[in-house]
Amino acid sequence: MTEAWTWTYEDADGGAVTGEPTSETAFPTQSDAENWFGEVWRELADAGVAAVTLHRDGDKVYGPMRLDPSV
Repeated sequence: MTEAWTWTYEDADGGAVTGEPTSETAFPTQSDAENWFGEVWRELADAGVAAVTLHRDGDKVYGPMRLDPSV
């Protein structure tokens, strides 16, 4: 069975954020998902993403994780 690791994105009010630069990509490993996030988190924050949650096969692994370290 192949696992699928995905992110969901929230704005400051907890609403869903979609579109660029978010990704609906299903990553094959947690490491791949986290590496991608590490490369783009600043772009996500600039696009209005306030928090992200990581999912494995639709189940929440962790989050929401705030992107603003001062909060």
